[in-house]
Amino acid sequence: MSADLTPVIAAGTRWLLTAFPPAPGAFSQALAEAQARQAVTLAAALRYPTALDAELLHLLGPGGSARLDWLTGADQGDDTGDGWRTWVDETVVSWAACLLASPGLAADAQHLADHGQAGEVTRLTRPGAREHDAAPLLRHPDLLEPVAALHRAQLLDLLDYENVALG
Repeated sequence: MSADLTPVIAAGTRWLLTAFPPAPGAFSQALAEAQARQAVTLAAALRYPTALDAELLHLLGPGGSARLDWLTGADQGDDTGDGWRTWVDETVVSWAACLLASPGLAADAQHLADHGQAGEVTRLTRPGAREHDAAPLLRHPDLLEPVAALHRAQLLDLLDYENVALG
C-alpha cells in the first residue's frame, strides 16, 4: 500500500465513522475504527493499485465529501475543522460501504488486491458478533445502501461480478 494513500484512507475512515457512529464505549470505537479502516484501505488499494494512480490522485485531488454529506445528512460542523473532508474520495468510501455490507464481496476484493497492499482485513471478511455489536450502523446493509449504491457497479465490474445478490 502506498503511503501516498494515507490521507485518503484516514479521511474515508473518519467520514464513515462520522456518518455511521459506533456503539458507545472505547472498545466499540476502536473496533468500529478498525473495521472502517480495513474497508477503506482495501477499497483504496483496489481504486489506486499503482504508485502512478496514487500520484494522479494527488495531482487531481480526491473530490471531497460534499455529495456523501448531502446524501447521508452527515454533520459537516466539527470543532477540529473540516479540512479533512477534502481528502474523502467518494468512490473509495462507496466501495468501502459495499465491502462492509458484504463479507463475501470483501473476501473476493481482498483476493484481487492481495499483494500485501491492503494488509490485514480479517475484521472485514470474517466479522463476528463483536464487530457487529461495536458498529451496528456501519455494518447495516440498509443504512449503507445509499452510499454503497453510488459506485457499486464499478466495483462489481472490477471484480467481474454478474448479477450477484449482495448481502
